[in-house]
Amino acid sequence: NCLGVRNAPPLMNLAWQKEFMLDGGINHLDKAPLRALLDTCEMDSNLDTIVARLKKDKQYPSMFKSAFGSDKITTQKIMKALSQYMVMLISANSKYDKYMRHEVGGEFTPMEKEGYELFKANCTSCHKEPLFSDYSYRNNGLDSVFSDDGRYIITKNAKDKGLFKVPTLRNITLTYPYMHDGRYPMLYHALAHYSKKIINSPNLDPVLIHNGKVGFDFTDYDLMKLEVFLKTLTDTSFVKDKRFEKPKDINYKNQVYF
Repeated sequence: NCLGVRNAPPLMNLAWQKEFMLDGGINHLDKAPLRALLDTCEMDSNLDTIVARLKKDKQYPSMFKSAFGSDKITTQKIMKALSQYMVMLISANSKYDKYMRHEVGGEFTPMEKEGYELFKANCTSCHKEPLFSDYSYRNNGLDSVFSDDGRYIITKNAKDKGLFKVPTLRNITLTYPYMHDGRYPMLYHALAHYSKKIINSPNLDPVLIHNGKVGFDFTDYDLMKLEVFLKTLTDTSFVKDKRFEKPKDINYKNQVYF
């Protein structure tokens, strides 16, 4: 019965990131799982309990021996195993990727092309290709008073209040809800924010201010074209990759829950 305050970031293309979590509070992928494992609103566990449970499991000791050469289970090995799994999660085979590689299946429709042109003209300051994020920290005008101070929690720099890491837009149609607090349930609502709902504040990112006016002059049709383009970033081969499914040789009736 515990509700967190932040939207969960997607786990893909992490090998190209130097900092993790929406506030950048973790700077090494091996440490990235710790917050979820220990947080009271997520798995609410502790490292000693996790190690003890894995040691008692019938299958994990032999799996650790296969991976590390010894069946001794340690916190360091657990973190390395998790990070090696996460670093495999590479998404780079969407329709957009095929379009850029001039491959079969990558032909854009006229509306997708128009949406792409709109995107390049207005969105790439933050969502740089090909990762569709520059992984910087920015205030995108959701609030003027912050219930979550974002990057400031880590840096204690007043200029970082209300700043959060720019998320990747890859597979964006699958990662709803949107924004750091998940306030928008649909992609169209998130896009409309940038033309209709940006709130000015001292830390608002300057790329969202044009000639003294906040936001973009997108029409409803522009938003539709942008949404159509963003759908080309969906990588179905990634989300259906059998390597990332639950291993069939593990008995999940006796599965270890940390």
